[in-house]
Amino acid sequence: MFTVNEYFEGKVKSIAFQGQKLPSTVGVMAPGDYEFGTSQKEVMTVVSGALNVLLPEAVNWKVFQSGESFTVAANVVFKVQVETDTAYLCTYE
Repeated sequence: MFTVNEYFEGKVKSIAFQGQKLPSTVGVMAPGDYEFGTSQKEVMTVVSGALNVLLPEAVNWKVFQSGESFTVAANVVFKVQVETDTAYLCTYE
């Protein structure tokens, strides 16, 4: 069935499920600054809102708007700044 996850004192919540092809999560982030670690390759798509992301080894932050995606390698850390409630879909490879 589904697995519900909660992080950063409830400011980030996600529901894990098995997508048609890959394991996935769909979730929401409240405004704030977050740091995430990956255990496998992730493709994150912004569904609503926007994420300001600092990818590993990047010098500059990049904003991803609704409908845009970014990829994060396995076993790295990346940072996210959220200014407005934002929904996302993440697939895991």
